[in-house]
Amino acid sequence: CFGTARSRPRPRPQPMRCAAPSCSQRLLFRRRCRVRRWSTASSEGKEACGVGEPSGFAKRKWRKGGGRPPSHSPSAPPAPSPLCSGAASSSPLILRSIDCHAGGEPARVVVEGLPDIPGETMYEKRRYCMENLDHLRRLMLEEPRGYPCQNANWIVEPCSEEASYGYVILEQGKIYPLMSGHNTMCVATALLETGMIPMESETVEFKLEAPGGLVAIRAKCDPSRGTVDEVCIEGYPSFVALEGVPVQVPELGTVDVSIAYGGMWYVIVDAKALPSGPLDLRPENGGTIARLGEMIKIAAREQHPVNHPDLDYPGPDILVFTAEAHGPAEAAGAGAGGRRRDGLGAIRRRNTVVMSNGELVWSKPETWTGMLDRSPCGTGTCAVMAHLYSKGELELNQDFIHESVVDSVFTGRLLREVEVGGFKAVVPEIAGRAWVTAYTELFLDPTDPFPSGYTVGDIWAT
Repeated sequence: CFGTARSRPRPRPQPMRCAAPSCSQRLLFRRRCRVRRWSTASSEGKEACGVGEPSGFAKRKWRKGGGRPPSHSPSAPPAPSPLCSGAASSSPLILRSIDCHAGGEPARVVVEGLPDIPGETMYEKRRYCMENLDHLRRLMLEEPRGYPCQNANWIVEPCSEEASYGYVILEQGKIYPLMSGHNTMCVATALLETGMIPMESETVEFKLEAPGGLVAIRAKCDPSRGTVDEVCIEGYPSFVALEGVPVQVPELGTVDVSIAYGGMWYVIVDAKALPSGPLDLRPENGGTIARLGEMIKIAAREQHPVNHPDLDYPGPDILVFTAEAHGPAEAAGAGAGGRRRDGLGAIRRRNTVVMSNGELVWSKPETWTGMLDRSPCGTGTCAVMAHLYSKGELELNQDFIHESVVDSVFTGRLLREVEVGGFKAVVPEIAGRAWVTAYTELFLDPTDPFPSGYTVGDIWAT
């Protein structure tokens, strides 16, 4: 199912020289997928789940030959089996994934075992997943198989002729972003390092298709080791919808925020300008950052709702605190996907993104919390760059270095101006690196008492 594995000679096992899996380990994973595809499931279960035949990512013949797979009509979706709908079944569910992290934030890239996902556009596929397969998102991201900061990406057939693969992004709180930078870095790395996209040179360019549209990828690779050293992404046009609007936050007071789109809708908050005093964006302050950020975000959503002018994507759905950079000169990721270029007039800032992992209820203070993105956040970087540009603090083609709460780094720049629904927007580019952390097979036995995950209030906002 991983395309080039048959044509590529298997190298002799090499001593481990780094944390990345050796070529022989990656090839073993590919061979297992080819030989053992759904070997433990009955043919009845496979057909009912719509995975009796390899799904879009596995049909590499149509990509090698330049053709496309048969499209799936959204008017006649395959009937889901009891297993896929979360009901009882005699067959186990097996999902195979490549687990990665980019800048410290994890993501599961699921390449096998998913039911058929119909839709004529990736946006329609996203909506189908939201309405019909959210129990599988919960299965993968919630306990006992996930944890609050886990993310997932489902590799599916693309709808555009230009794309090598499509992917649907899944996050906590039933959030299905149109785009995610760190998830895209993980997807591109997983596809390249498993051979699903051939790593034929030191620079590999291709396009992926996310629910928000095509994403141009330029990856710097080391074919001799089979690794990806940097993923550069051209993001979606980013713009500021609201600048400096007041938000009344219970028990906190008035907070001035801006709301910008960078692939998701971000509430942008100056960490040093809170009524409660400056907020230091360090890991040890994570509990306070998550609590204040979630409260401000929900209050902003209630008082200043926004929607994308071209897509039905309401917000804001995420928040970013911004601050002056901490350094150090060689932060984690710099020089290894960070592309540090301070000597060329780069701007360096620090940020922490707050995401939901439950539902905030104002009458229940125990729900006033969220979780922090461990990475510098790709779409957050795009939104922050657009905000700085609107204030005249960042120029086109000026390098922007973004630190995360754990000191990992993404870099970016703004390429050109465009217009989106009457808004003055900019097209961003971001770069970073992802690392493969595991090749996994996620099982759901039909007798498992937790077929769609669960949350507990000790670490979840439940």
